[in-house]
Amino acid sequence: MIVQELSNYGFSNSIVKLLEKRGIHELNPVQKKALATRFLENNANLVVASPTASGKTLIGELAALNTIRKGKKVAYTCPLRALASEHYETFKKYKATGINVALSIGDYDSSDSWLAKYDWCVTTNEKLDSLFRHRSKFIPNVGLLVVDEIHLLDSDRGPTLETVITRFKQLFPKVQIVALSATAPNAREIADWLDAELVESNWLSLIHI
Repeated sequence: MIVQELSNYGFSNSIVKLLEKRGIHELNPVQKKALATRFLENNANLVVASPTASGKTLIGELAALNTIRKGKKVAYTCPLRALASEHYETFKKYKATGINVALSIGDYDSSDSWLAKYDWCVTTNEKLDSLFRHRSKFIPNVGLLVVDEIHLLDSDRGPTLETVITRFKQLFPKVQIVALSATAPNAREIADWLDAELVESNWLSLIHI
């Protein structure tokens, strides 16, 4: 599937051109398998378990772009500040298409009221938990939660992540959840918990997308 075909899913020409400028001209098998679930059209939850460098991040990006196109906001959460900053450097390029992306990874005692003017917030699990606790005005407008490294639910940092996801499920049940993981032996269990479609693949690219 070539990138131009994303226009069939409602993506603008400016987004397609931006992806091509990044060197993405064709979707790989993992990305095509994700689209085949129709998670974009159905606003369905999705769990993607595939190796590092298999293009999972782009799946999260497409979900984010689809959500913003519908007038809702996106929370993209990562386990580490460094990873959040790395993703932010990629995602902020969408400003050229009219999308405002913010990075919020510090000051756990603030609601970051300034986030309300942004479409897409890249953050950490702990900071997202803080935004909930401080009643951030950004949170009620979120239409999509992207969880990077979902397998950390089984780590010592799992309780915070589980709390964040549970809050979204209970308080905002219409929020779409897209969970990504390179190593998730319990992917089916996670998918069942999220009532999500599951995409598993061993496909690996030589180029990180």
